Amino acid sequence: MNPNALIARSIVFVGSFMLLAGCGSLLPRGNSEQPSGFDTFEAAAQAFDKVVAYGTTVEQLKTLGFDLQSSPNLTLISYPQLTGRLAPDRGVPFDAIDPGIRDCIVARLACRVYEFHLARETSRREGSFMLDFLNFRRETRVTGWRFEGLLAVRDGVVLFRSHGGEARTDRTDRRVNPLGPLQGAGEGAGGLLVR
Repeated sequence: MNPNALIARSIVFVGSFMLLAGCGSLLPRGNSEQPSGFDTFEAAAQAFDKVVAYGTTVEQLKTLGFDLQSSPNLTLISYPQLTGRLAPDRGVPFDAIDPGIRDCIVARLACRVYEFHLARETSRREGSFMLDFLNFRRETRVTGWRFEGLLAVRDGVVLFRSHGGEARTDRTDRRVNPLGPLQGAGEGAGGLLVR
């Protein structure tokens, strides 16, 4: 092979490698959304705060954006789970807990507890394309919000409500593999040796 052609190929290879090494736009990105009628945590929390214990009906919940029949990402909590989540600790007298929780526990199967899971998160890989591509170092930044609301309902009326979650999610997940693309092979071989 011609020495000039070999030098030219080497320059093209090194130049391509350096270009790709700094090109973060080639890294994967994605988003995860649990659909709802709310664009932000604050909007969901403000709507949920309008729910009044012993006052808001199931029909009124629909107008607030919390439809117990058709909302996605809604969990119906069974009675055994309900008692585990809402029942007081043995050290707390039964009459000292929230009246809505107390009435729901006493009503047994007549009381239904629903949990809404609403979220919008975006993940974006950051750092060097080549280190990520070759599996040496991967950094993923996750931003967004997550809302969880709990409702106890008996005879079409809300007895209890509570909500929580993360108003602003901002975390970075890092993974370093000293062996790069061989890391998975080493872990697989180690698994075979253990068996």
